[in-house]
This record gives sequence, C-alpha cells and structure tokens, in this order.
Amino acid sequence: MRAVAVVGNPKPASRTADAAERLARALGADDVEVIDLIGLGGKLIGWGDPEVAAAVAKVQAAEVAVFASPTYKATYTGLLKLFLDQLPTATGLAGVVAVPLMLGGGPGHALAPELLLKPVLVEVGATVPAPAVYQLDSTYADDPKLAEWAERWGPVIRSLAAQRAELRR
Repeated sequence: MRAVAVVGNPKPASRTADAAERLARALGADDVEVIDLIGLGGKLIGWGDPEVAAAVAKVQAAEVAVFASPTYKATYTGLLKLFLDQLPTATGLAGVVAVPLMLGGGPGHALAPELLLKPVLVEVGATVPAPAVYQLDSTYADDPKLAEWAERWGPVIRSLAAQRAELRR
C-alpha cells in the first residue's frame, strides 16, 4: 500500500512527521512519502505554483493519506490549512482514504482532530472511515494505543485503499 503523509508542522523533520510516518506504517504502508509542508513555505499562499501542484497531485494519487499537524491554538496549523485550501471542494481528494492525526501537549485537545481536521478532509472529498488519531507529543513514539487503533481500523483502511488501487487499473 502506498501512503503519503502531509505534515503541517512549521518545524522541518518534526515529531509530527515522525508520528505520521509511524501511523502510515502501522496501517501497513510499505511506501510512505512524507510531504513536509514547511518546505513549500510561501508558495502555499498563492495559486498555481508548480511545486504545490506537484504535492497536491501526489496526495491525490495516494491510496492513503495521513494529514498530520501539531495542535496550535486548539486546532491544526495554518500551514496545513493553506495546503488544504489548494484542493477543490468536494472533489480535491475524491477516492483518497484519509486519516487525520494531531499531536498535542495534553489530553485537553484530544477531540481536535475529530472535530476540526476530519470535517475539512471530508469537505474536500476524502473518505475518512475511521476515528481521527490524537497523540501526546511527549509519548507518541511509545503509545500502545496506536497499535490498538491500527489493529481495529487498519483492515477497513486497507480494504478501501485496495479498492482505490483496483479502480486505477
């Protein structure tokens, strides 16, 4: 299974990027491409930039896309929002199985990915068949709940991803 991890952390090579890649691998992805949005920087503000268009195309071609952000002001980052704004409403992620992931400093924002990130992914056409993932940034690497989540939801996500791959053939 091919996966893309879209990372909206303003720090390159962040814990958020690591957590997103770990999540994709826990789902069974053998190929994970990390798109660290900070590398696109100001190009995300305008429209028609070729590098941004290439990143969008990679996400649109993915079987599974993990959208990851640290929790900033109780929501996902503006950097991720700028990327999501590049996608057409309703069709931008049509056929892409998406998984929202957020990292935070404490349990107080555990519902943020479910309430704030998941709806925007659905709005741009993604299929989001599982609950969003929230992890503490201090313990995400050793969090046993990720394996439990992947065991429960991995089969659903892999099945939908396989259907996506079959449709492309």
